[in-house]
Amino acid sequence: METADLIAQALEGDLESFNQIVLEYQDMVYYQAYRVMGEPDAAEDATQEAFISAYQKLHTYRGGSFKSWLLRIVTNACYDELRRRQRQPVAPLNPHDDAGDELESPAWLEDPAEKPDQRVERFELSQAIQDCLNELDAKFRSVVVLVDIQGLDYQTTAEVVERPLGTIKSRLARARRSLQECLQGFGELLPPDLRLEGEELL
Repeated sequence: METADLIAQALEGDLESFNQIVLEYQDMVYYQAYRVMGEPDAAEDATQEAFISAYQKLHTYRGGSFKSWLLRIVTNACYDELRRRQRQPVAPLNPHDDAGDELESPAWLEDPAEKPDQRVERFELSQAIQDCLNELDAKFRSVVVLVDIQGLDYQTTAEVVERPLGTIKSRLARARRSLQECLQGFGELLPPDLRLEGEELL
């Protein structure tokens, strides 16, 4: 069923239709939250808050890209949590299992087609990218994630974060420069074709 049909049915009170929307978009929303927050637990919380907010605000959706509409909600949820943490600082968390041991690789990075050494290398690269992302201010981090990871164009990104197009371009350029400088410290992990300049960085 098309997303528009699911939205229409959800607006009529069909909770199962909204659950179908959640299933379709939950990976995208979680990935955005994880890259902005930098912590699996915080990303899960932000994802849950985003879908609760989306359900409550579904009547305000006026068409257009539903993906962008959802990304705006989860990005704002991340901003809210980051602001709360600035008022009440907490120690950064690493992914752990129930026994308290650090996870080798989060579930969203698993690929059964990969060899173990390839998976380890990709995990290490992903962690290096996340470490560098975490050094950016949230307003720069969210823009580079939306463009270079989520694949949104500049105009759509401007609509998601509700800032002028020129601001988006300026923030993206600054974020890419900072990431390029940071990632030079992880040169042995970078594949030869990884583009550190231009339209794609991550």
